[in-house]
Parts: sequence; structure tokens; C-alpha cells
Amino acid sequence: MKQVSDVRDIGNRKWWAAGAISLAAIAFSLDLTVLNLALPTLSHSLHASTNQLQWIADAYSLVLAILTLPAGMLGDRYGRKKFMLLALVIFGAASAWCAYSTSVNMLICARLLLGVGAAFILPLAMSTVPIYFKPEERTKALAILMGGVMLAYPLGPILGGWLLTYFWWGSVFLINVPVVLIALLAVALLLPESKSRVKSSIDIGGIVLSSLALSGITYGAIEAESIGWGAHRVVASLVAGIILLPVFFAWERRVVRAKRQPLIDIRLFSSAAFTGGTLMMTSVNFALFGLLFGLPQYLEAVRGDKPLTAGYYLLPMVVGLMIGSVVSAKLSKKLDPKLAVAIGFAIMAAGLLAGTRTTLGSSDLFTVLWSGIIGLGLGSAMPNVATVALSPLSADRSASGTATISAVRQVGGTLGIALLGTLLGASYRSQLHFLSFPSQLTSVIRSSVVGGVTVAQKLHSAPLLSGVRAAFVHGMDMMLWVCGGIALAAMLLSLIVLPRATATSKRKAARA
Repeated sequence: MKQVSDVRDIGNRKWWAAGAISLAAIAFSLDLTVLNLALPTLSHSLHASTNQLQWIADAYSLVLAILTLPAGMLGDRYGRKKFMLLALVIFGAASAWCAYSTSVNMLICARLLLGVGAAFILPLAMSTVPIYFKPEERTKALAILMGGVMLAYPLGPILGGWLLTYFWWGSVFLINVPVVLIALLAVALLLPESKSRVKSSIDIGGIVLSSLALSGITYGAIEAESIGWGAHRVVASLVAGIILLPVFFAWERRVVRAKRQPLIDIRLFSSAAFTGGTLMMTSVNFALFGLLFGLPQYLEAVRGDKPLTAGYYLLPMVVGLMIGSVVSAKLSKKLDPKLAVAIGFAIMAAGLLAGTRTTLGSSDLFTVLWSGIIGLGLGSAMPNVATVALSPLSADRSASGTATISAVRQVGGTLGIALLGTLLGASYRSQLHFLSFPSQLTSVIRSSVVGGVTVAQKLHSAPLLSGVRAAFVHGMDMMLWVCGGIALAAMLLSLIVLPRATATSKRKAARA
């Protein structure tokens, strides 16, 4: 399918605009990294049960699943800048509400509102790239945007750990407020308004069907983490969501045949660049979210690091990503994009597979090296693969297209945490055959590595502590094998599926 290019020339102002949307992305990503640090404190301060803690974390993901696609459509129709500013206001206000919540139910409601703001931020930020940047500039622009996203991963735990050490639990949510205020000012002053030139009715049927399908899959994956994949409501939710997906696509085809504007342009999936790029970005999200679920537990429960120190150990991954982003911009000018993407995924796979050699006796340097290599590969691959995925998008439907990518990636990340978390937990429990404790203690030890370490320390049992930590390292190694396999599969997919660059595009890139 041929898309019409409509890159709008706003001069060097666009690079300042890229910095503005990167700030918006940092605000979005910070919340993903700080909440887990605060959950133990929340449990004590608000007397929250395990189920309530889960909903404090997951209410956000459910709203993202429901609203991301409509967010893209509304941005295209009424103005992307307008809705990004509104989303930032909502996000900042909801962050303050979270900080000063006085009950669990109030905090869950605040988290729901936070998800409303978040659903608009990232897809609308990404949608500006096809509008204001020429094809040969997009890799650099996306590297700036994704650099902001990745910077939040160590920044959140570092700032969050420091705040939890010296202030009350609500302070971790206030991290977002100054970032949002700066992003609001930057977006308002630097980002021009843009919206679709095509006016049409809103696809209500598409919104309802997509929301039900994506929320069903997301809810099922979330619940599977705590009650297992075989539980009735997990199976029912997943099956309902999976069945509704083809119904949604059938509805969208009907909307297109009626010559009305669909929620998503399903013709995009006939593009190898869009479909292949989206699949690769999703697979990386799957592996990355799993890694970020397991690595902090390794650092804190196995190595005994404080949350603040654990945050420092994530910095090498970000440094690697920054270097990789610079490398990716150079590779995109000299190599075919599919080859540049494949090299990035190969480096990422090398880091993940090196991580499988982790043992209880592994040094600090080893952890720094393999996590840094993962970041290097991620930074080399993701801006290039995002450039490929965005290449078929027209200016009129750019937010709808990026919202489609964001929705698929969000579901992929949620499934990644659920599936890889299940694998890690099962592998961890498989190594606990040595246990000979009362059933109640055994249940706590088997529930998580944190539970196992807590029991061992209370019993002053060095053999139990060593056995629990070794069991978790085994589980993490198994998870890293799978993540490495996913990165290798993405490398092969890039070589097979992604289209080759044309001679014209190569000349343009070389001149940039």
C-alpha cells in the first residue's frame, strides 16, 4: 500500500521539538519504573492486601490497553499537540493525586486517571516523527525519543530509592510533576500543531471492539501472574479477547468498504515494513519487560543491593543504549536498514545469552558488561526498526498508526512479564526440592525469592539462603535464554521480512 509523504518543514525547530517530546516520554516512562519500589511501603502505610497491591499496579495497564487506539484517532482528528498537552496535564494531576491518596481505593482511582494521560503521551509523541522529519532524519529523531524512554529505567529506581529512604511513599509519584511541567512548557512552545486534513465520523464500533479485545487479553495476562494460567477467569478473559480480535478486524474492513475512516488502517498490515517493524518492536518489548522484571529482583534479593544501588546497576544498560543510538544513526546511512536492524538484534542477543552465565559468584563487572551489551544492541536496533515501521504512515493518520504500534507493544510487554515471570517462577520452584520445612514456611519460600530470603534470614539459615538465591539465579538464566532466543528470532525476522532500501533512499541518507 502506498502512503503519501507529508513532511512539514519547520527548520531546526524540529530538533528542539524532538527534545520536547522526549521529555514527555520520560514522564510516561518514569511511572513504569518507580511503582514497584513503593509497593512494600504502600502495603504497610495503606494496609493494602496483595490483591489490592496488584490492582494499584495493573489499573494503569488496563486503561492503556483500552485507550491507546482511540487516543491516536482523537489526536489525528482534533490535533496531536492539543491532546498531548491535555494528556500531560492529566498525567501531572493524577501523579499528584496518587501522591496524596489516603486510601487504597483512592490510589487505584488515581492510577486509572494516570493511565488515561499515559495512553495519549507515547503514541502522540511518536506520531510527530513522520510529520516533521524527513525519512533520512527519522532514525536520529527516534533515537532521541527512545533515549528519553530508556533514561527513565535507571532514573526511576535511583530517584525513587532515594525518596523512599528520606521521604514518605507518595514522594515517588511526585517525581513526575516537575518533568510534566517542563514537558508542558517545551511542547507548548516548540511543537507545532498538526492534525488530519480528512474529517469523518468516529468509529465507535471499532473503539468498543478493540477495547474489549485488548483489555481481555491484558486482564487475562495480569491475572495469570498471580492465580495461574489455568484459572477459569484467566482462560475466559484470554479466550474472549482472542476471539474478539478477528471480530474487530472484520468490523474495520467493513468500515473501509463503507468508505468511512476506521479506528486503524488495516491496510497497513499489508506493508512488510509496518507489520515486520511492529512485530520486532513488540518482541523486544516482550523480552525487555521480562528482563526488567527479573534483573531488579536479582540485584536486590540475590545480591542484597538496596533499591538505590540496584538503580545504579541499570545505568550501564542506558549508557549502552545511548552509544547504540549514535551508532544506529551512522549505520542507517551506510548499511541497508534491514542489515542495521539485524546487527543491533545480534548484539542484544549476545548480551542476553552472556547473562545466562550468571552464577551466585558472578562479579559486579560481569553484570555491568552483559547489561551494557544488551543496551548497546537495543540502542542500535530500535531506532532503525521504528524508522522502518513508521515509514508507511501518512501524515493524516500518523497518530492512529503509531497508536496501533503502541497498543501491540503494550500487550506484548504485559504478556512478556506474565509469561517470562511464570517461566522464572517455575524454574525457581523446580530447584527447591531440598526444602524440609513446615508447609506454611515452604509455601512462603516457594512463592518468591523475596519470601525465601526473608524466611532464611529470620531462621538464620545460611544453607537455605544460598539455596534460594541459587534457585532464583537458575530461573533468571532460563528466562535470559528465552529472551536471547527472542532477540535472535527478531534478527532473522528483520533479514527475511523487512524490505530493502531503494537506491534513492540510500543516496538521501548518505547526504544527510
